Amino acid sequence: MAELFIGGREVKIDGVERLEVRDPARPGTVVGDVPNAGADEVAAAVEAAKEAFASWRKVPAAQRGRLLLAGARRVADATDELAPLLTAENGKPLREARLELHRFVETLDHYAGLARNLRGQSVPALDDGARGFVLKQPIGVVGAIVPWNFPTTLLGNKLGPALIAGNTVVAKPDETTPLTTLRIAQLMHEAGLPDGVFNVVTGLGAVTGEALIRHPDVAKLAFTGSTPVGKHVMAAASERLARVTLELGGSDPLIICDDADVDAAISAASMGRFFNCGQACLAIKRVYVQESVADRVIEQLAAKAEKLKLGPGDDVTTQIGPMHSERGRELLAAQLQDGVDSGGQIVAGGQLPDDDRLAEGWFHAPTVVAEPAHDSRLSQEETFGPVLPVWRVADLEEAVARANASPFALGSSVWTSDLRKATFAMEELVAGYTWVNSRTKVYDELPFGGLKESGYGKEHGIEALDHYQDEKSVVIRD
Repeated sequence: MAELFIGGREVKIDGVERLEVRDPARPGTVVGDVPNAGADEVAAAVEAAKEAFASWRKVPAAQRGRLLLAGARRVADATDELAPLLTAENGKPLREARLELHRFVETLDHYAGLARNLRGQSVPALDDGARGFVLKQPIGVVGAIVPWNFPTTLLGNKLGPALIAGNTVVAKPDETTPLTTLRIAQLMHEAGLPDGVFNVVTGLGAVTGEALIRHPDVAKLAFTGSTPVGKHVMAAASERLARVTLELGGSDPLIICDDADVDAAISAASMGRFFNCGQACLAIKRVYVQESVADRVIEQLAAKAEKLKLGPGDDVTTQIGPMHSERGRELLAAQLQDGVDSGGQIVAGGQLPDDDRLAEGWFHAPTVVAEPAHDSRLSQEETFGPVLPVWRVADLEEAVARANASPFALGSSVWTSDLRKATFAMEELVAGYTWVNSRTKVYDELPFGGLKESGYGKEHGIEALDHYQDEKSVVIRD
Protein backbone atom coordinates (compact mmCIF):
# COMPACT_ATOMS: atom_id res chain seq x y z
CA MET A 1 0.00 0.00 0.00
CA ALA A 2 1.11 3.54 -0.80
CA GLU A 3 -0.32 6.79 0.50
CA LEU A 4 -0.57 10.40 -0.59
CA PHE A 5 2.44 12.63 -0.04
CA ILE A 6 1.35 15.99 1.33
CA GLY A 7 3.29 18.58 3.28
CA GLY A 8 6.43 16.47 3.50
CA ARG A 9 4.83 13.30 4.85
CA GLU A 10 2.72 10.32 3.88
CA VAL A 11 -0.96 10.94 4.50
CA LYS A 12 -3.23 7.95 5.03
CA ILE A 13 -6.90 8.36 4.16
CA ASP A 14 -9.51 6.09 5.65
CA GLY A 15 -12.80 5.27 4.01
CA VAL A 16 -11.89 5.99 0.38
CA GLU A 17 -11.67 3.68 -2.61
CA ARG A 18 -8.23 2.25 -3.27
CA LEU A 19 -7.00 1.68 -6.80
CA GLU A 20 -4.94 -1.37 -7.68
CA VAL A 21 -1.75 -0.98 -9.70
CA ARG A 22 -1.14 -3.98 -11.96
CA ASP A 23 1.79 -5.26 -14.00
CA PRO A 24 0.92 -4.96 -17.73
CA ALA A 25 3.01 -8.06 -18.46
CA ARG A 26 1.05 -10.00 -15.84
CA PRO A 27 -2.28 -8.20 -15.34
CA GLY A 28 -3.25 -10.67 -12.64
CA THR A 29 -0.37 -9.42 -10.47
CA VAL A 30 -1.14 -6.50 -8.18
CA VAL A 31 1.97 -4.36 -7.66
CA GLY A 32 0.40 -2.06 -5.09
CA ASP A 33 -2.58 0.19 -4.42
CA VAL A 34 -3.20 3.88 -3.81
CA PRO A 35 -6.08 6.08 -2.64
CA ASN A 36 -8.55 7.55 -5.08
CA ALA A 37 -8.22 11.02 -3.58
CA GLY A 38 -11.21 13.33 -3.73
CA ALA A 39 -11.71 17.08 -3.55
CA ASP A 40 -10.90 17.27 0.17
CA GLU A 41 -7.55 15.53 -0.22
CA VAL A 42 -6.64 17.65 -3.24
CA ALA A 43 -7.57 20.77 -1.29
CA ALA A 44 -5.26 19.67 1.53
CA ALA A 45 -2.39 19.21 -0.90
CA VAL A 46 -3.01 22.58 -2.55
CA GLU A 47 -3.16 24.24 0.87
CA ALA A 48 0.16 22.66 1.85
CA ALA A 49 1.69 23.89 -1.41
CA LYS A 50 0.21 27.35 -0.91
CA GLU A 51 1.65 27.62 2.61
CA ALA A 52 5.05 26.44 1.40
CA PHE A 53 5.00 28.93 -1.48
CA ALA A 54 5.06 31.86 0.93
CA SER A 55 8.57 30.91 2.06
CA TRP A 56 9.88 28.95 -0.95
CA ARG A 57 9.46 31.92 -3.28
CA LYS A 58 11.84 33.90 -1.05
CA VAL A 59 14.57 31.25 -0.98
CA PRO A 60 17.47 32.51 -3.14
CA ALA A 61 17.37 30.91 -6.57
CA ALA A 62 20.87 29.47 -6.14
CA GLN A 63 19.74 27.75 -2.94
CA ARG A 64 16.67 26.37 -4.71
CA GLY A 65 19.05 25.02 -7.32
CA ARG A 66 21.19 23.31 -4.69
CA LEU A 67 18.14 21.68 -3.12
CA LEU A 68 16.86 20.51 -6.49
CA LEU A 69 20.29 19.10 -7.32
CA ALA A 70 20.42 17.27 -4.00
CA GLY A 71 17.03 15.74 -4.72
CA ALA A 72 18.14 14.68 -8.19
CA ARG A 73 21.25 13.03 -6.77
CA ARG A 74 19.15 11.17 -4.22
CA VAL A 75 16.94 9.82 -7.00
CA ALA A 76 19.98 8.85 -9.06
CA ASP A 77 21.41 6.93 -6.11
CA ALA A 78 18.11 5.05 -5.80
CA THR A 79 17.93 3.94 -9.44
CA ASP A 80 18.38 0.28 -8.52
CA GLU A 81 15.31 0.57 -6.28
CA LEU A 82 13.20 2.72 -8.59
CA ALA A 83 13.78 1.03 -11.97
CA PRO A 84 12.14 -2.32 -11.03
CA LEU A 85 9.22 -0.40 -9.51
CA LEU A 86 8.77 1.62 -12.69
CA THR A 87 8.96 -1.53 -14.81
CA ALA A 88 6.40 -3.31 -12.62
CA GLU A 89 3.79 -0.56 -12.86
CA ASN A 90 4.44 0.58 -16.42
CA GLY A 91 5.63 -2.59 -18.19
CA LYS A 92 8.68 -1.15 -19.97
CA PRO A 93 11.97 -3.09 -20.01
CA LEU A 94 14.34 -2.45 -17.14
CA ARG A 95 16.86 -0.90 -19.53
CA GLU A 96 14.29 1.66 -20.62
CA ALA A 97 13.18 2.27 -17.03
CA ARG A 98 16.73 3.08 -16.02
CA LEU A 99 17.09 5.38 -19.03
CA GLU A 100 13.87 7.17 -18.10
CA LEU A 101 15.07 7.76 -14.55
CA HIS A 102 18.37 9.02 -15.90
CA ARG A 103 16.51 11.53 -18.05
CA PHE A 104 14.52 12.69 -15.00
CA VAL A 105 17.77 13.34 -13.16
CA GLU A 106 19.33 15.07 -16.19
CA THR A 107 16.38 17.44 -16.48
CA LEU A 108 16.52 18.39 -12.81
CA ASP A 109 20.28 18.86 -13.13
CA HIS A 110 19.71 21.15 -16.10
CA TYR A 111 17.27 23.40 -14.27
CA ALA A 112 19.36 23.40 -11.11
CA GLY A 113 22.16 24.74 -13.29
CA LEU A 114 19.92 27.52 -14.63
CA ALA A 115 19.04 28.76 -11.15
CA ARG A 116 21.75 31.42 -11.16
CA ASN A 117 20.55 32.73 -14.52
CA LEU A 118 17.15 33.90 -13.33
CA ARG A 119 17.02 37.63 -13.90
CA GLY A 120 14.76 40.47 -14.93
CA GLN A 121 15.50 43.56 -17.00
CA SER A 122 16.09 47.25 -16.48
CA VAL A 123 15.36 50.30 -18.59
CA PRO A 124 17.63 53.09 -17.28
CA ALA A 125 15.93 56.17 -18.77
CA LEU A 126 12.19 56.03 -19.37
CA ASP A 127 12.09 59.82 -19.15
CA ASP A 128 13.69 62.49 -16.97
CA GLY A 129 14.28 61.02 -13.53
CA ALA A 130 12.43 57.75 -14.18
CA ARG A 131 13.84 54.29 -14.63
CA GLY A 132 12.04 51.03 -15.24
CA PHE A 133 12.47 47.45 -14.15
CA VAL A 134 10.88 44.16 -15.20
CA LEU A 135 10.66 41.74 -12.30
CA LYS A 136 10.18 38.04 -12.93
CA GLN A 137 8.29 36.39 -10.10
CA PRO A 138 6.92 32.90 -9.41
CA ILE A 139 3.22 32.45 -10.03
CA GLY A 140 2.20 30.16 -7.14
CA VAL A 141 0.91 26.61 -6.92
CA VAL A 142 1.40 24.47 -10.05
CA GLY A 143 -0.77 21.46 -10.75
CA ALA A 144 1.32 18.91 -12.69
CA ILE A 145 -0.72 16.16 -14.37
CA VAL A 146 1.47 13.38 -15.74
CA PRO A 147 0.54 10.35 -17.92
CA TRP A 148 1.54 6.71 -17.60
CA ASN A 149 3.92 6.30 -20.55
CA PHE A 150 6.87 8.24 -19.09
CA PRO A 151 5.74 8.97 -15.53
CA THR A 152 9.09 10.19 -14.23
CA THR A 153 10.59 11.91 -17.28
CA LEU A 154 7.43 13.92 -17.89
CA LEU A 155 7.24 14.77 -14.19
CA GLY A 156 10.77 16.17 -14.36
CA ASN A 157 9.82 18.38 -17.32
CA LYS A 158 7.37 20.18 -15.05
CA LEU A 159 9.05 19.88 -11.67
CA GLY A 160 12.42 21.33 -12.72
CA PRO A 161 11.33 24.71 -14.11
CA ALA A 162 8.46 25.09 -11.63
CA LEU A 163 10.61 24.69 -8.54
CA ILE A 164 13.58 26.69 -9.80
CA ALA A 165 11.28 29.59 -10.64
CA GLY A 166 10.05 29.55 -7.03
CA ASN A 167 6.70 27.79 -7.41
CA THR A 168 5.39 24.83 -5.46
CA VAL A 169 3.87 21.73 -7.03
CA VAL A 170 0.97 19.33 -6.56
CA ALA A 171 1.55 16.40 -8.93
CA LYS A 172 -1.16 13.97 -10.05
CA PRO A 173 0.36 10.87 -11.71
CA ASP A 174 -1.77 8.52 -13.76
CA GLU A 175 -3.71 6.14 -11.56
CA THR A 176 -1.94 3.18 -13.19
CA THR A 177 1.62 4.45 -12.55
CA PRO A 178 1.70 6.37 -9.24
CA LEU A 179 4.19 4.33 -7.23
CA THR A 180 7.51 5.58 -8.61
CA THR A 181 6.33 9.19 -8.39
CA LEU A 182 5.37 8.80 -4.74
CA ARG A 183 8.76 7.30 -3.93
CA ILE A 184 10.58 10.08 -5.78
CA ALA A 185 8.71 12.69 -3.74
CA GLN A 186 9.81 10.96 -0.53
CA LEU A 187 13.42 10.79 -1.69
CA MET A 188 13.55 14.45 -2.68
CA HIS A 189 12.08 15.46 0.66
CA GLU A 190 14.66 13.32 2.46
CA ALA A 191 17.32 15.16 0.45
CA GLY A 192 16.21 18.49 1.88
CA LEU A 193 13.28 19.77 -0.18
CA PRO A 194 11.10 21.68 2.32
CA ASP A 195 7.68 20.46 3.44
CA GLY A 196 4.90 21.23 0.98
CA VAL A 197 7.11 22.24 -1.94
CA PHE A 198 6.42 18.98 -3.81
CA ASN A 199 3.20 17.09 -3.07
CA VAL A 200 1.63 14.06 -4.78
CA VAL A 201 -2.04 13.11 -4.91
CA THR A 202 -3.26 9.89 -6.53
CA GLY A 203 -6.51 8.87 -8.11
CA LEU A 204 -8.67 8.84 -11.20
CA GLY A 205 -8.55 11.69 -13.66
CA ALA A 206 -12.29 12.24 -13.42
CA VAL A 207 -12.06 12.54 -9.64
CA THR A 208 -8.60 13.64 -8.46
CA GLY A 209 -7.54 15.29 -11.67
CA GLU A 210 -10.81 17.17 -11.99
CA ALA A 211 -10.50 18.50 -8.45
CA LEU A 212 -6.98 19.69 -9.17
CA ILE A 213 -7.72 21.49 -12.44
CA ARG A 214 -10.69 23.30 -10.90
CA HIS A 215 -9.10 24.32 -7.59
CA PRO A 216 -9.11 28.14 -7.39
CA ASP A 217 -5.67 28.30 -5.75
CA VAL A 218 -3.88 26.42 -8.54
CA ALA A 219 -2.29 29.21 -10.57
CA LYS A 220 -0.98 27.04 -13.41
CA LEU A 221 -1.72 23.63 -14.88
CA ALA A 222 1.04 21.70 -16.62
CA PHE A 223 -0.55 18.76 -18.43
CA THR A 224 0.78 15.97 -20.62
CA GLY A 225 -1.71 13.57 -22.16
CA SER A 226 -4.21 13.14 -24.95
CA THR A 227 -5.50 16.01 -27.03
CA PRO A 228 -9.16 15.60 -25.98
CA VAL A 229 -8.28 15.69 -22.28
CA GLY A 230 -5.90 18.60 -22.90
CA LYS A 231 -8.75 20.58 -24.43
CA HIS A 232 -10.83 19.84 -21.34
CA VAL A 233 -8.03 21.04 -19.07
CA MET A 234 -7.68 24.24 -21.10
CA ALA A 235 -11.42 24.89 -20.96
CA ALA A 236 -11.51 24.40 -17.19
CA ALA A 237 -8.49 26.65 -16.72
CA SER A 238 -10.07 29.36 -18.86
CA GLU A 239 -12.96 29.71 -16.41
CA ARG A 240 -10.57 31.32 -13.92
CA LEU A 241 -7.83 32.36 -16.37
CA ALA A 242 -5.30 29.94 -14.91
CA ARG A 243 -2.20 29.42 -16.98
CA VAL A 244 -1.67 26.20 -18.91
CA THR A 245 1.08 24.29 -20.62
CA LEU A 246 -0.26 21.41 -22.72
CA GLU A 247 1.93 18.68 -24.21
CA LEU A 248 -0.52 16.60 -26.23
CA GLY A 249 -0.74 14.01 -28.97
CA GLY A 250 1.53 13.52 -31.93
CA SER A 251 1.80 11.67 -35.22
CA ASP A 252 5.39 12.41 -36.13
CA PRO A 253 6.45 11.90 -39.76
CA LEU A 254 9.90 10.72 -40.84
CA ILE A 255 10.93 11.43 -44.43
CA ILE A 256 13.65 9.44 -46.22
CA CYS A 257 15.01 10.98 -49.41
CA ASP A 258 16.73 8.89 -52.07
CA ASP A 259 20.09 10.51 -51.28
CA ALA A 260 19.94 9.76 -47.55
CA ASP A 261 22.06 7.43 -45.46
CA VAL A 262 19.32 4.87 -45.77
CA ASP A 263 20.64 2.43 -43.17
CA ALA A 264 20.89 5.18 -40.55
CA ALA A 265 17.40 6.42 -41.42
CA ILE A 266 15.94 2.92 -41.11
CA SER A 267 17.58 2.49 -37.72
CA ALA A 268 16.19 5.83 -36.55
CA ALA A 269 12.71 4.93 -37.78
CA SER A 270 12.75 1.58 -36.03
CA MET A 271 14.05 2.97 -32.75
CA GLY A 272 11.76 5.98 -32.95
CA ARG A 273 8.70 3.81 -33.46
CA PHE A 274 9.28 0.79 -31.24
CA PHE A 275 10.99 2.36 -28.20
CA ASN A 276 8.66 2.14 -25.18
CA CYS A 277 6.50 -0.21 -27.26
CA GLY A 278 5.60 2.74 -29.46
CA GLN A 279 3.76 4.42 -26.61
CA ALA A 280 5.06 7.97 -26.84
CA CYS A 281 3.57 11.23 -28.06
CA LEU A 282 6.95 12.06 -29.60
CA ALA A 283 7.52 8.96 -31.71
CA ILE A 284 7.92 8.10 -35.38
CA LYS A 285 4.38 7.21 -36.42
CA ARG A 286 4.50 7.77 -40.17
CA VAL A 287 7.29 7.13 -42.69
CA TYR A 288 7.40 8.67 -46.17
CA VAL A 289 10.13 7.33 -48.46
CA GLN A 290 11.08 8.16 -52.03
CA GLU A 291 10.13 5.50 -54.52
CA SER A 292 13.66 4.51 -55.59
CA VAL A 293 14.64 3.34 -52.10
CA ALA A 294 11.18 2.38 -50.82
CA ASP A 295 11.46 -1.39 -51.32
CA ARG A 296 14.75 -1.48 -49.44
CA VAL A 297 13.37 0.61 -46.58
CA ILE A 298 10.20 -1.44 -46.19
CA GLU A 299 12.09 -4.72 -46.33
CA GLN A 300 14.66 -3.67 -43.73
CA LEU A 301 12.09 -2.10 -41.41
CA ALA A 302 10.14 -5.33 -41.52
CA ALA A 303 13.28 -7.36 -40.77
CA LYS A 304 14.10 -5.15 -37.77
CA ALA A 305 10.56 -5.46 -36.43
CA GLU A 306 10.61 -9.23 -36.74
CA LYS A 307 13.87 -9.47 -34.74
CA LEU A 308 12.69 -7.51 -31.70
CA LYS A 309 12.27 -9.77 -28.69
CA LEU A 310 8.99 -9.39 -26.84
CA GLY A 311 8.88 -10.13 -23.15
CA PRO A 312 8.13 -8.90 -19.65
CA GLY A 313 10.08 -5.84 -18.62
CA ASP A 314 11.92 -7.59 -15.80
CA ASP A 315 13.54 -10.02 -18.26
CA VAL A 316 16.94 -8.51 -19.11
CA THR A 317 16.78 -9.98 -22.63
CA THR A 318 13.51 -8.18 -23.45
CA GLN A 319 13.73 -5.51 -26.16
CA ILE A 320 10.07 -4.54 -26.29
CA GLY A 321 7.65 -4.92 -23.42
CA PRO A 322 3.86 -5.11 -23.31
CA MET A 323 1.46 -2.35 -24.12
CA HIS A 324 0.26 -0.66 -20.99
CA SER A 325 -3.40 -1.65 -21.06
CA GLU A 326 -5.96 -3.89 -22.69
CA ARG A 327 -7.91 -0.82 -23.84
CA GLY A 328 -4.82 0.58 -25.57
CA ARG A 329 -4.18 -2.69 -27.37
CA GLU A 330 -7.80 -2.90 -28.53
CA LEU A 331 -7.65 0.64 -29.92
CA LEU A 332 -4.42 -0.11 -31.76
CA ALA A 333 -5.92 -3.28 -33.25
CA ALA A 334 -8.90 -1.29 -34.54
CA GLN A 335 -6.60 1.32 -36.12
CA LEU A 336 -4.48 -1.40 -37.71
CA GLN A 337 -7.54 -3.19 -39.10
CA ASP A 338 -8.76 0.06 -40.61
CA GLY A 339 -5.37 0.51 -42.27
CA VAL A 340 -5.53 -2.96 -43.77
CA ASP A 341 -9.14 -2.50 -44.88
CA SER A 342 -8.08 0.72 -46.63
CA GLY A 343 -5.54 -1.18 -48.74
CA GLY A 344 -2.52 -1.44 -46.47
CA GLN A 345 -0.34 -4.55 -46.54
CA ILE A 346 1.12 -5.98 -43.35
CA VAL A 347 4.76 -6.83 -44.05
CA ALA A 348 5.78 -7.66 -40.46
CA GLY A 349 3.89 -8.56 -37.31
CA GLY A 350 0.25 -7.65 -37.26
CA GLN A 351 -0.83 -10.14 -34.65
CA LEU A 352 -0.72 -10.97 -30.98
CA PRO A 353 2.30 -13.10 -30.04
CA ASP A 354 1.75 -16.86 -30.10
CA ASP A 355 4.16 -17.48 -27.21
CA ASP A 356 2.18 -19.00 -24.32
CA ARG A 357 4.47 -17.19 -21.85
CA LEU A 358 3.13 -13.86 -23.13
CA ALA A 359 -0.53 -14.80 -23.34
CA GLU A 360 -1.50 -13.11 -20.07
CA GLY A 361 0.04 -9.71 -20.78
CA TRP A 362 -0.94 -6.90 -23.13
CA PHE A 363 1.66 -7.77 -25.77
CA HIS A 364 1.44 -6.85 -29.45
CA ALA A 365 3.95 -7.83 -32.12
CA PRO A 366 5.96 -4.98 -33.69
CA THR A 367 4.19 -4.31 -36.97
CA VAL A 368 5.01 -2.61 -40.28
CA VAL A 369 2.21 -1.74 -42.73
CA ALA A 370 2.89 -0.64 -46.32
CA GLU A 371 0.64 1.83 -48.11
CA PRO A 372 -2.54 2.18 -46.04
CA ALA A 373 -4.82 4.89 -47.40
CA HIS A 374 -3.74 8.44 -46.58
CA ASP A 375 -7.12 9.07 -44.99
CA SER A 376 -6.98 5.90 -42.88
CA ARG A 377 -6.90 5.96 -39.10
CA LEU A 378 -3.21 5.00 -39.19
CA SER A 379 -2.54 8.26 -41.00
CA GLN A 380 -4.97 10.65 -39.35
CA GLU A 381 -5.10 9.48 -35.74
CA GLU A 382 -2.40 9.18 -33.11
CA THR A 383 -1.35 5.54 -32.84
CA PHE A 384 -0.03 4.59 -29.42
CA GLY A 385 1.62 1.24 -29.91
CA PRO A 386 4.11 -0.73 -32.04
CA VAL A 387 2.59 -0.21 -35.50
CA LEU A 388 4.46 1.71 -38.21
CA PRO A 389 2.85 2.66 -41.56
CA VAL A 390 5.09 3.42 -44.57
CA TRP A 391 4.19 5.24 -47.78
CA ARG A 392 6.01 5.74 -51.07
CA VAL A 393 6.28 9.31 -52.37
CA ALA A 394 7.59 10.81 -55.60
CA ASP A 395 9.73 13.54 -54.05
CA LEU A 396 10.40 15.64 -50.96
CA GLU A 397 7.67 18.14 -51.81
CA GLU A 398 5.04 15.41 -51.78
CA ALA A 399 6.47 13.97 -48.56
CA VAL A 400 6.26 17.33 -46.78
CA ALA A 401 2.71 17.89 -48.01
CA ARG A 402 1.69 14.45 -46.75
CA ALA A 403 3.49 15.01 -43.47
CA ASN A 404 1.68 18.30 -42.89
CA ALA A 405 -1.74 16.83 -43.73
CA SER A 406 -2.33 15.86 -40.11
CA PRO A 407 -4.13 17.51 -37.19
CA PHE A 408 -0.96 16.95 -35.14
CA ALA A 409 2.34 18.84 -35.31
CA LEU A 410 4.67 17.72 -32.55
CA GLY A 411 7.87 16.32 -34.08
CA SER A 412 9.20 15.61 -37.57
CA SER A 413 12.32 14.17 -39.19
CA VAL A 414 14.04 14.31 -42.56
CA TRP A 415 16.97 12.28 -43.86
CA THR A 416 18.95 13.66 -46.81
CA SER A 417 22.51 14.49 -47.82
CA ASP A 418 21.38 17.57 -49.73
CA LEU A 419 21.57 20.81 -47.73
CA ARG A 420 18.96 22.47 -49.93
CA LYS A 421 16.49 19.66 -49.26
CA ALA A 422 17.24 19.76 -45.54
CA THR A 423 16.67 23.52 -45.47
CA PHE A 424 13.40 23.18 -47.38
CA ALA A 425 12.15 20.50 -45.00
CA MET A 426 13.14 22.28 -41.79
CA GLU A 427 11.38 25.44 -42.97
CA GLU A 428 8.26 23.83 -44.42
CA LEU A 429 7.49 20.99 -42.01
CA VAL A 430 4.82 22.15 -39.56
CA ALA A 431 6.03 20.88 -36.19
CA GLY A 432 7.43 22.07 -32.91
CA TYR A 433 10.62 20.03 -33.39
CA THR A 434 12.45 18.89 -36.54
CA TRP A 435 15.42 16.55 -36.68
CA VAL A 436 17.69 16.43 -39.73
CA ASN A 437 19.70 13.21 -40.08
CA SER A 438 19.21 12.57 -36.37
CA ARG A 439 17.25 10.22 -34.20
CA THR A 440 14.40 11.76 -32.24
CA LYS A 441 16.16 12.76 -29.05
CA VAL A 442 14.84 15.67 -26.97
CA TYR A 443 17.44 17.97 -25.46
CA ASP A 444 16.94 19.93 -22.26
CA GLU A 445 18.75 22.86 -23.87
CA LEU A 446 16.07 23.33 -26.56
CA PRO A 447 12.41 24.33 -26.12
CA PHE A 448 9.92 21.56 -26.82
CA GLY A 449 6.23 21.88 -27.59
CA GLY A 450 3.76 21.12 -30.34
CA LEU A 451 1.69 23.13 -32.79
CA LYS A 452 -1.89 22.60 -33.97
CA GLU A 453 -3.53 19.88 -31.84
CA SER A 454 -0.22 18.79 -30.35
CA GLY A 455 -0.13 21.36 -27.59
CA TYR A 456 0.34 24.82 -26.23
CA GLY A 457 3.40 26.32 -24.54
CA LYS A 458 6.92 25.01 -24.15
CA GLU A 459 8.75 22.54 -21.96
CA HIS A 460 12.55 22.18 -21.81
CA GLY A 461 15.02 24.93 -22.51
CA ILE A 462 15.37 28.18 -20.62
CA GLU A 463 12.16 29.15 -22.42
CA ALA A 464 10.16 26.82 -20.16
CA LEU A 465 10.90 29.12 -17.23
CA ASP A 466 8.80 31.85 -18.86
CA HIS A 467 5.74 29.63 -18.41
CA TYR A 468 6.33 29.45 -14.65
CA GLN A 469 6.95 33.16 -14.00
CA ASP A 470 5.00 36.42 -14.05
CA GLU A 471 6.51 39.62 -15.36
CA LYS A 472 5.90 42.76 -13.34
CA SER A 473 6.81 46.26 -14.55
CA VAL A 474 8.12 48.73 -11.98
CA VAL A 475 8.79 52.44 -12.43
CA ILE A 476 11.00 54.33 -9.96
CA ARG A 477 11.27 58.11 -10.10
CA ASP A 478 14.15 59.85 -8.38
